[in-house]
Amino acid sequence: MSELTRLSAADLSAELSAGNVSAVEAAQAHLDRIAAVDGAVHAFLHVNPEVTLAQAAEVDRKRAAGEQLGALAGVPIAVKDVLVTKDMPATSGSKILEGYVSPFDATPVALAKAAGLVPLGKTNMDEFAMGSSTEHSAYGPTHNPWDLDRIPGGSGGGSAAAVAAYEAPLAFGSDTGGSIRQPAHVTGTVGVKPTYGAVSRYGSIALASSLDQVGPVSRTVLDAALLQDVIAGHDPNDSTSLNESWPSMAEAVRGADLTGLKIGVIRELDGDGFQAGVRQRYREALDLLASNGAEIVEVSAPNFQYSIAAYYLIMPAEASSNLAKFDSVRFGLRQAPAGGGTVEQVMAATREAGFGPEVKRRVILGTYALSAGYYDAYYGSAQKVRTLVQQDFANAFEQVDVLVSPTAPTTAFKLGEKLDDPMAMYLNDIATIPANLAGVPGMSLPIGLAPEDGLPVGIQFLAPARQDARLYNVGGALESLLVDRWGGPLLAQAPELAVSTQEGTR
Repeated sequence: MSELTRLSAADLSAELSAGNVSAVEAAQAHLDRIAAVDGAVHAFLHVNPEVTLAQAAEVDRKRAAGEQLGALAGVPIAVKDVLVTKDMPATSGSKILEGYVSPFDATPVALAKAAGLVPLGKTNMDEFAMGSSTEHSAYGPTHNPWDLDRIPGGSGGGSAAAVAAYEAPLAFGSDTGGSIRQPAHVTGTVGVKPTYGAVSRYGSIALASSLDQVGPVSRTVLDAALLQDVIAGHDPNDSTSLNESWPSMAEAVRGADLTGLKIGVIRELDGDGFQAGVRQRYREALDLLASNGAEIVEVSAPNFQYSIAAYYLIMPAEASSNLAKFDSVRFGLRQAPAGGGTVEQVMAATREAGFGPEVKRRVILGTYALSAGYYDAYYGSAQKVRTLVQQDFANAFEQVDVLVSPTAPTTAFKLGEKLDDPMAMYLNDIATIPANLAGVPGMSLPIGLAPEDGLPVGIQFLAPARQDARLYNVGGALESLLVDRWGGPLLAQAPELAVSTQEGTR
């Protein structure tokens, strides 16, 4: 493996700025890594080396000309296929958008390009971000680099696996109920869901518009902070975008200090249902935080127990509305019945052929919840629970600076193990969903390997809305303590992937 692919984004940026390596060399090293291992991992759906190298060459030209460049200029980045791109297809993991190329870049992609980051390709995901394992992709599952027989999390398993497999130092994810944080937990990476509205959703193919949030995936807390600094900010194209300035997240990491920080352990997310090894590593992390200046207190969030039920009414209802645009008329797949048919018949045939079973399940559920006579009983009641969850957060943050829990109940399970049990799959997001219902920021970072199976475990920090810097402060401090204890990053303990062909990489 090229040493360039082992560097963090921050370290690679330093090498690029010093002139020790060119953007083209960095891009080529990562393209070579993708070619070597992605046949086994299947993190990417689309890679276009010609476009990637041309963009890298433009960064090198600007640097040689003495132009002012961003802190991450020349650093490669992978893009979750939920974000539209004008030079690569955007399918959202679905057959109904197979081959679709947008006329514009999603705002986070446009901001990354403007800052000089170099997109490598589009990463695999559960179809329309509906899933916790990346097994619901229409293009086949992604595999966890720690164990190729296990899931990489979802819906953004492709982005997390690409970063964990050293195919990219950074990636974009999107998080509707945990789709950045849960994959980070099972792949030993860092994943951040910013405050709702901190990062523009313009050009992000919508699942649930009141829940979706774009955010960074990386191997270090500092790298995630550097990427969030690039993409955070107001976008007039997104009506939910917050119109305010943001402090530097990177500076929050560099100045990380636990002294006097009050960290609240969520009682309802610290008990039965969590794997023994997950709880063990979590408890060790809490002890490490306490021994280095943080005050650990227990807080209660009694309405968190209803979060999954509320989420699986709100999210499908919004998905039902958002996916109605895929009607065979304007763009995407068009599947006509034999001998033709009416508009309604073509629409039905297209959706039958283009949508996978999980998407159909959630659309049917959401449509039912919004139907006449049931709206108040289901969708309306779920929104009331959402308000109670928000009140739980407000009450908790009156007592503590940040909240903490395990990111997910278990380590990575085996591919196929939960496909026939949707409820068991949904329960993977029990710890992550509350943050989306409340719009608060959340971070997952690795804290070790579970003793039962040697697989990564993540810890989740949650902060009040607009206080993303607190996550980076506590996350950076804990990461530094853990790296010192381990003698290097956790991913250094991962087994090296066998060199494969590019089979399966589109």
